[in-house]
Amino acid sequence: MKFFIDTANLDQIREAQALGVLDGVTTNPSLMAKEGITGRNNILKHYVDICTIVDGDVSAEVIATTFDEIIKEGQELSELHEQIVVKVPMIKDGVKALKYFYDTGIRTNCTLVFSAGQALLAAKAGATYVSPFIGRLDDISTDGLNLIAEIRHIYDNYGFETQILAASIRHTMHVIDCAKLGADVMTGPLSSIEGLLKHPLTDIGLEKFLADYKKGN
Repeated sequence: MKFFIDTANLDQIREAQALGVLDGVTTNPSLMAKEGITGRNNILKHYVDICTIVDGDVSAEVIATTFDEIIKEGQELSELHEQIVVKVPMIKDGVKALKYFYDTGIRTNCTLVFSAGQALLAAKAGATYVSPFIGRLDDISTDGLNLIAEIRHIYDNYGFETQILAASIRHTMHVIDCAKLGADVMTGPLSSIEGLLKHPLTDIGLEKFLADYKKGN
């Protein structure tokens, strides 16, 4: 399972990279705004800055919603850096754009996916990644993890190469559950990754080891 961090905060990206388990980064306009990154030129520069920190894929989202504009913006984003994956919304013109990008060799991440049918369309159109938003489904009393299971089953049935990128991860158990269900990638906050480190028995055991060591010195 690949670990992506879902943020535009460079310090958090550096921290995750230093941990040695980071495979990539996802961002969106809301995360950019949260870090005070506004204006087209500043946003584009920030994408490049992220690419210089990590070794893996960096999802950069188009703002356009019509086919021609998605293509124009996506091509601009893809030319920023070889690690850029163009993030395309799950809308009719977005699906058309996924196919166009696939045919022209531009990698894509189909975002805002909330159903197995949407994920099936994204895979048929050639998306590199599909991003089901499990946390947002949980927020409306729908089982987000069940969507991961449905997509995994469908993709395995037909051998689709599109990678399932479990998005809107809210906590560490989301990570564990998505790993059990066979998601190819998770993307979430730094806390969801660091939470995997924690267990009270580890703390208790380490404390005892250190205390016993001090007794003999």
